[in-house]
Amino acid sequence: MSRSIILSTIIIALTLITGVSGCQSGKKQQDKSADSENKSASIQQNEEDLLAGTHRAVCYSGFRSGQHPDRGDAAVLPSDEEILEDLQIISQDSLFNLIRLYDSQQNSASVLRVIDEHDLPIKVMLGIWLKAELSNHEGCAWLNEPIPQEVLDQNKVDNQAEIERGINLANQYPDIVAAVNVGNEALVDWNDHLVETDSVIAYCGKVKKAIDQPVTVAENYEWWAAHGAKLAEELDFIAIHIYPVWEGKDIDEGLSYSIENVQKVRDVLPKSTIVISEAGWASEGSEFGERASEDKQLRYYKELMAWAKKMNITTFFFEAFDEDWKGDPNNPFGAEKHWGLFNIDRTPKKVMKQNN
Repeated sequence: MSRSIILSTIIIALTLITGVSGCQSGKKQQDKSADSENKSASIQQNEEDLLAGTHRAVCYSGFRSGQHPDRGDAAVLPSDEEILEDLQIISQDSLFNLIRLYDSQQNSASVLRVIDEHDLPIKVMLGIWLKAELSNHEGCAWLNEPIPQEVLDQNKVDNQAEIERGINLANQYPDIVAAVNVGNEALVDWNDHLVETDSVIAYCGKVKKAIDQPVTVAENYEWWAAHGAKLAEELDFIAIHIYPVWEGKDIDEGLSYSIENVQKVRDVLPKSTIVISEAGWASEGSEFGERASEDKQLRYYKELMAWAKKMNITTFFFEAFDEDWKGDPNNPFGAEKHWGLFNIDRTPKKVMKQNN
């Protein structure tokens, strides 16, 4: 065989091999893209998965300047008139018809009563607040010493009483309470009110037997992805928290990172219905610098809610009003005080001016 024929044969063979390899590579790229699309599509839920039939909801506490929950020196609570004003602001023009309350104590009972007495168009995800049953002084940055055992023992008694209050309120207002949330970030390893997972499961079981509404637990998305499988099996839906700005993200990554957070949970818990029980963007915060602003809060709200509507995921924006009792009392610019869609004097921030 001549050298030219041999070279031609080699070239043809190489071309065929390259073509096959290129096809395989192209197929792999197509498969990868398809996998990515399928993974993204798997986040989407059905319309019937929406809590109270809405994708748009808001977290509400309502403590104004000089008011606060019980911090060991007794609570100073909003009046019925102040609560009514807040709820009318929240629900005007059907802006929010679903709110989240964090406990089942006096303030939450007053909110439910005001909604009922004034026939307001608002449903509630009611909270049952769980106190520490374990001392997390080694994991929590702001616990400087162990929680005394006698305090932990009393907390268990208090938690049982709180559970009973939550059950009673859910049964007293069955047309208002759309769901009950047992524990708020009581399982993450950095909190100051840590409770064992098995205890939370038992508490949820007790609540489920006593009420007709769906029952959930609210936790950071990372906890759900890493540890949530056992608990998720016992719940009607899972409630997740996502905060891109706390994780160092600026607004250009706000939505995409939020979607990654939800995807991380969905991949591990594909059968669970997801509700985003907290997601927000601070309008001011010394911890965040220029990453916190009203303009960025506005953008995050609009992008997140548009996505939530498309995905049929009920999303509670954190939160309705600024609360200056939170965080460091010596730092008026701390982010904890500035998550509200409205200022503490009830004037709207940019996000609400554009959505009214």
